[in-house]
Amino acid sequence: MATVAVSRPRRRRHISWMRLQEHIFGWLFIMPVVIGVLLFQFYPILVSIYASMTNWTGLNNPSFIGADNYTRLLTADKFFSITLRNTVYYTLGSIPLSISLAMMLALLCNRSMRMVYWYRTAFFAPNVTSTVAISLVWFWLYAPDVGLFNWLLSLVGVDGPAWLTSLTWAMPAVIVVGVWQSVGYPMLILLAGLQGIPESLYEAAKLDGASALQRFRRVTLPLLTPSIFFLLITQFISSFQVFGLIYVMTQGGPANAT
Repeated sequence: MATVAVSRPRRRRHISWMRLQEHIFGWLFIMPVVIGVLLFQFYPILVSIYASMTNWTGLNNPSFIGADNYTRLLTADKFFSITLRNTVYYTLGSIPLSISLAMMLALLCNRSMRMVYWYRTAFFAPNVTSTVAISLVWFWLYAPDVGLFNWLLSLVGVDGPAWLTSLTWAMPAVIVVGVWQSVGYPMLILLAGLQGIPESLYEAAKLDGASALQRFRRVTLPLLTPSIFFLLITQFISSFQVFGLIYVMTQGGPANAT
């Protein structure tokens, strides 16, 4: 009995030491990532917040001025409200269109058919193509005189607009290009979500007499909710970061419409 009583504390100390070793080795493995995140993400954010509250050009010594920069931005900068309005317009126009189109493409690519891998590659290719190259190609497609779209409209007797110089059509035209370029990423996320749904759920729904639309509404959409929520966040952030596409195609014009 005494031997058993003595061995138990030793065993507990041994287990505790093993757990401590696991924690130490775990932290050692993730420490480079933690240091990288703190050094290259959080530290620049803190420096940016501090710099925004100073009078600093990058050459002079910074002097703290509090919220004066933000006050001037919100009250004296006439372009801030225009920029914010255009950004909200682009975001609200692109996100629903992008996720809806990505859902249709994901459903298409989730089917068993020939050359499905080629379709997936083709749909994702614009996402990794140079923004400048895409902008120049679409700039030609939108050209009022020699552009492909206006030529197609002329075949049915419709005079196409000057897409990128029209106050009405400039932003929708840019949204179409942005969605076309970026739809591959949400398509892959939704496709991964679709392939993670057990086939037995669809078979059970079929046995209950559910139609294809009912299976989509009752099975597919609820199980894709985490993926859709993730895409809403990432697409929202991406929409606020769009610059190169608009700058190359319209340079913010016409009349600051984009």
